[in-house]
Amino acid sequence: MTENVKDLLIQAGGLLKGHFCLTSGLHSDTYFQCAKLYQYPDVVEKLAKELANKLMGVEFDTIVAPAIGAVIFGYEVARQTKKRNLFVERKDNIMCLRRGYTLSEGERVVIVEDVITTARTIFETKEAIKDFGCEVRGVACIVDRTQGKLDNEFKIYSLLKSSPVTWKAEECPLCKEGVELIKPGSRAGK
Repeated sequence: MTENVKDLLIQAGGLLKGHFCLTSGLHSDTYFQCAKLYQYPDVVEKLAKELANKLMGVEFDTIVAPAIGAVIFGYEVARQTKKRNLFVERKDNIMCLRRGYTLSEGERVVIVEDVITTARTIFETKEAIKDFGCEVRGVACIVDRTQGKLDNEFKIYSLLKSSPVTWKAEECPLCKEGVELIKPGSRAGK
């Protein structure tokens, strides 16, 4: 499925090359815009089915996805796994459950994201739900850019593992070359 996901991203215009400021604040020459896939419900369904297959051995009750990037994909993964679906969203720049959503003590959760690089949003999602006493059983995503750096923190189930080069802003060679910086993500700032 690895090459197929990459091909689907390319076909949808979701694999971009240039100079990007990622949601994490890191800079990269590659950006995965998974939202481009969401234009095609049949593609989202296919990818969600594939991820649901990867989650078959995981015992869980609920999908929780961070808004805005993973809401559609989280919903479709929940549909494919026949699990409950919730999302967290920002209020005053802090991720939280809203809209009357709650979790129960001991409820088993899988966090679904579109792309993970530093997992900052995953940590924020985990923090948003911790007071409910639920248990995070894993993290599932379309693209995992973590390069194994979070293996001690989370079990990550992904459709594509990718290792594009990233730099801290102050070390970015593209900045030094004067290449225009693009911030395509949904998070304000940086």
